[in-house]
Amino acid sequence: MADSLKHTTTRGILWSGIERFSVQGVQFLVMIVMARLLSPKDYGLIGMLTVFIAVSQSLIDSGFSQALIRKQERTETDNCTVFYFNIAIGFLLYWLLFALAPLAATFYESPELTSLMRVVCVSVIFNSFAVVQRALLTVSIDFKTQAKAALSAAVVSGIVGICMAYYGYGYWSIAVQQLTNLGLNSLLLWVLTRWRPKLIYSWSSFRALFAFGSKLLCSGLLDVVYRNMYLLVIGKVFTASSLGNYTRAHQFAEFPSSNLTGIMQRVTYPVLCRIQDDDERLSQIYRRFLKVSAFLIFPLLLGLSAVAKPFVLLLLKEQWMFAGTLLQIICFAMMWYPIHAINLNLLQVKGRSDLFLRLEIIKKVIAVVVLCVTIPMGLVPMCVGQIFTSFLSLVINTYYTGKLIRIGFLRQMRDLLPSLLLSLSMWAIVYAVTTVFSDSWMQLLIGASVGAVYYIGLSYLFKFSELDELISIVRKK
Repeated sequence: MADSLKHTTTRGILWSGIERFSVQGVQFLVMIVMARLLSPKDYGLIGMLTVFIAVSQSLIDSGFSQALIRKQERTETDNCTVFYFNIAIGFLLYWLLFALAPLAATFYESPELTSLMRVVCVSVIFNSFAVVQRALLTVSIDFKTQAKAALSAAVVSGIVGICMAYYGYGYWSIAVQQLTNLGLNSLLLWVLTRWRPKLIYSWSSFRALFAFGSKLLCSGLLDVVYRNMYLLVIGKVFTASSLGNYTRAHQFAEFPSSNLTGIMQRVTYPVLCRIQDDDERLSQIYRRFLKVSAFLIFPLLLGLSAVAKPFVLLLLKEQWMFAGTLLQIICFAMMWYPIHAINLNLLQVKGRSDLFLRLEIIKKVIAVVVLCVTIPMGLVPMCVGQIFTSFLSLVINTYYTGKLIRIGFLRQMRDLLPSLLLSLSMWAIVYAVTTVFSDSWMQLLIGASVGAVYYIGLSYLFKFSELDELISIVRKK
């Protein structure tokens, strides 16, 4: 049983990683090419709409996908009920957003947002058609099928977006690229999966799933609103160009952080659900996930912070240099993201969505206070405030983890401290290297090389168990 679970987890991580990094890699390259053809203002206009789309997607999911994954004896009635509910909510939300578009344009004082919002928000309907397919594929740890659909959609939509940007369509090229990606991805999931909805709907099934999912819905909405509150405030208080720089910096920081987190989270959730009643084994596997995640993400984010300015200057143009300054700061906040996610994952595994919601409320109240305090200071202090909020949220998130499986804040920090100290020292060395050279290429190449050799070398020298575990996984595959 143990070997089977380990094999399933390893295989799932492999294909989840292939899907995440191949798809995100393609999208990353597409973003770089398009950003060189477009302006920060073009991305800022799309960023103004992000909060509407994110909230709508959270409402469409309604926590049902997590409820389906967690339920050990899910039925066809459960699947169909979730499917039809999502479709109904998707169309309802689209027409609501269609009606609100003129108000959003007035709020941001950007008349072009009316037509742009009405087009971009079609993605809400596209997403509603594929929630069940993704959930069922995740249950079976089948990320290979998801990789095929997502990568194909990313390549085709990327070509469409680049062509439109080259021929001068501005922000419309971003909108069409996003719609093409989501629409094609949903279509391919239908083609590649055998599940089809039947004409079944059950209110008792709805209530049973919603009892668990509703707390996750509220938690998700709080998180989505908070994360996009920065976009809302920056778009309103500052300029569209400032918002464009912020969204690019945040996207660069999110690329390693959210993708590695997504890989681990998507695999660990269904795997841990299988042993949800075995606290001792759950605790052991949980700590391993935490340590491996930190070992990977800490050096990636801090290394990116150290070379942020030459990185942005080389990939984009000088008009995006402010994004490099913001990126240096945001990386320190995003490095804790996988630790947050794994802690919250445990509450879902144990079926404590009520505690999940309670934590989100406490954290978001604190985060809004920090945001309100830093807004008058400017955009850079607002990003610094995110570091404080992120670390304080970690203390809060680990409270119930300590209660449930006796792995609280102090024990987690002891596990993570070796990777953290090594990563911080690496950051200092790489940052010092970038000040020695004036050429951006030399700063990036030498800095990245020195950082990689230093981190991997000392990890090997001090016999980090996380390095041995990663090497073991690679050898087996």
